[in-house]
Amino acid sequence: MLEIDGSQKSGSGTILRLSIALAGIIGEPLHIYNIRHRRRQPGLRPQHLESVNTAAKLCNAETEGAKLGSRELWFKPNGIRSGEVRAEIGTAGSISMLLLTVLPICAYAKGDVKVHVVNGGTDVRYAPTINYLKHVLLPMLERMGLKASLTVERFGYYPKGMGEAVLNVNPVAQFRSLSLEEFGEIEEIEGVSVCTFLEKQKVAERQAEAAASILRNHGYGTKIQVINDRSNPLQKGSSIALWAKTSTDALLGGDAIGEIRKSSEAVGREAAENLLKELEAKATVDIHLADMLVPYVALAKGNSTYLAHEMTDHLDTNIWLTEKILDVKFQINKVGNLYRIEKS
Repeated sequence: MLEIDGSQKSGSGTILRLSIALAGIIGEPLHIYNIRHRRRQPGLRPQHLESVNTAAKLCNAETEGAKLGSRELWFKPNGIRSGEVRAEIGTAGSISMLLLTVLPICAYAKGDVKVHVVNGGTDVRYAPTINYLKHVLLPMLERMGLKASLTVERFGYYPKGMGEAVLNVNPVAQFRSLSLEEFGEIEEIEGVSVCTFLEKQKVAERQAEAAASILRNHGYGTKIQVINDRSNPLQKGSSIALWAKTSTDALLGGDAIGEIRKSSEAVGREAAENLLKELEAKATVDIHLADMLVPYVALAKGNSTYLAHEMTDHLDTNIWLTEKILDVKFQINKVGNLYRIEKS
């Protein structure tokens, strides 16, 4: 049985999510304790509980301790199924975080998988926006051999949530390795700026223009799609996601969400400045993609390498946990102002 102490490293939900995913893939029973030990409200919150329950459906798993507030969990997988599973968060908890838990599991299913998530947040604090997953993570995983698509049926924001998204995954026989060691030349910068029931205030347009202006001032042209969404009459909100592609297949993103008392211009500037940090550092993946890729390169055959401009807590935690569970080895070396992440 895998024994994982959730108070180690970041002490965050990433330990729970990745432990569940890897246990499901290798078919090993898992006991995890001190769940989210370093968070203000430790234990399972609604999005974490629904992530566990959805993973359990996919893995035909038996669970013990899967209840709100629980700081200890047993998860016993019994083969990964195909077909459709439905998840309901019930709060503005992040749909993206739930999908990050189950996506690696879906990649090893016996057939195609559809994950339908309702009543959650597509664009909320402390989580990647749904468009970041769609336009940054999934395209990078496609290079590694995984075909997956993400459809937003309804955008959802804090505090009510009420968002809805569908993930479709074709399983992969073997992940391909990644070699991203040179930044290259920027070929295009694109983005999506979304607002829900805020078109009269031109929120999506203002976010897009503010982001484009910042990037233009640094010599970069952009193509940002503006979406005036009307999918969720119960919860207004907004977000913007940007991404840059280079001649060497580097892919870097930056995003931001709208919040009360935060101007649309501030949202656009935040996303642009997040992306600029990555472009100026000449990393080959952004700091969030760097940690999300860890389980996939660990599972891929052969060596993989990429460059990140920061060793975040999540990146450090994911490497530690993946090495512990999968018996793989990562090497981290400082190269100039960048960190070279290599799975050997």
